[in-house]
Amino acid sequence: MTVSILSSIPQIEKILQQAFISPYIERLSRPIVTDIIRSEVSAFKKYILSDKNNTDVSLDKLYNNIKHACWMMNQQRLQRVVNGTGVIVHTNLGRSPINAELWQSVTDVNTHYNNLEIDLSTGKRGKRKGIIQTLMTHLVKGEDTLVVNNNASSVYLMLHELTQGKEVIVSRGEQIQIGGGFRIPDILALSGAKLVEVGTTNITTNQDYLDAITENTAMVLMIHTSNFKIRGFTESADIKELAKELPPHVILAVDQGSGTTVEDMPDEPTVASYINAGADLVCFSGDKILGGPQAGMITGEQSLIQRLEKNPMMRAFRPSRIVYSLLEELAVRKLNQLDSGAGVAETKSTIAETALKHSAERLAEGLAPFIQVVRSDMTVGGGSLPDQSTPSWSVELSPKDPKLARSPEQLLKLMRSWPLPVIGVIKHDKVQLNLATIDESEMTYLRTQLTEVLQ
Repeated sequence: MTVSILSSIPQIEKILQQAFISPYIERLSRPIVTDIIRSEVSAFKKYILSDKNNTDVSLDKLYNNIKHACWMMNQQRLQRVVNGTGVIVHTNLGRSPINAELWQSVTDVNTHYNNLEIDLSTGKRGKRKGIIQTLMTHLVKGEDTLVVNNNASSVYLMLHELTQGKEVIVSRGEQIQIGGGFRIPDILALSGAKLVEVGTTNITTNQDYLDAITENTAMVLMIHTSNFKIRGFTESADIKELAKELPPHVILAVDQGSGTTVEDMPDEPTVASYINAGADLVCFSGDKILGGPQAGMITGEQSLIQRLEKNPMMRAFRPSRIVYSLLEELAVRKLNQLDSGAGVAETKSTIAETALKHSAERLAEGLAPFIQVVRSDMTVGGGSLPDQSTPSWSVELSPKDPKLARSPEQLLKLMRSWPLPVIGVIKHDKVQLNLATIDESEMTYLRTQLTEVLQ
């Protein structure tokens, strides 16, 4: 029996011609699918030979194994998902979605040759900054602006170029760690700077900074605390006063983090407010509140920006034409106050609570008792306004299948396997989908999928 089963396994080329394989070749490529088939066929043969009495050795089992392996590989490919978490700028889900109209407006420049590094007026090689410098001067008030591939690069580049071998003063309350193990003390050490700690976790005054300054001090670095806030008995330095009192050889740099420019975000100071207060350099993210692509931006004193541009690491950190074109168009739209210039965080956070409740009721209509409309909260996310939330509405799922009802984790796993994966959260031991982050265009699809699984 073992010999007959082994001899019945088709050749790899024959398996590649099976109908269920075709979609995976389109999604994953023929070489990858071929490797998956070879691997599964090899494992299947070993399985047969290891247990000669096992009757579960049909070709259907082999094909199911191959299909599952292809599906698992496909799940790793970058794809659209439905965000039902209520976290608007969700780092795990790509942070701020780029406005569709904004994306379409730069299609032509990115699908053809363009003037990325040529000066059209002279015909000679130019810089890839385009008009970012001029646009950002109007938007955030910096003399000059440099774009790198993310804000972590911004911080490292400033330290590497401007403080190597010298002292950098940082408040103890701002020596943070963000996702992926990015720790401020470690980055300072990697850049060659010496960390000087001042103040305490909850209180750091102007005098704390001034008392720590020596001839070897290169910078006072103020860090956006990103994903936490300290409340209660606290005090922080007055940047405007500190900027006046710092000696000329000390640079005042601020990691603003969230990229708030013209958006109305309470308790989130804008980039321009730091420049106006006297900061020499301010860095921030392009894909958070700003609503653009992943990028880090450093703005401020032109002579310092020019030094950063000449740093050898700049070539490693510079972004692509796609990033530049999106940032240029986004800045133009923000300066013109066009709707498509608004960041997703600002847009979503202004949706009326009654509108969210109405959307939740539409989604739940006719599906009781398997789905209920419940009160919830939405948050900006992405390290912005970490301890603030806004009222929202969610739907709470209770599938008819008792196995799914007992296991919200199993239901979430099922939803992630849908053709358009849906990401929800577990609250009160139930799966919830928050309407604050679900697009209107996704409602019909979501209702169809929920109807099938709940009933």
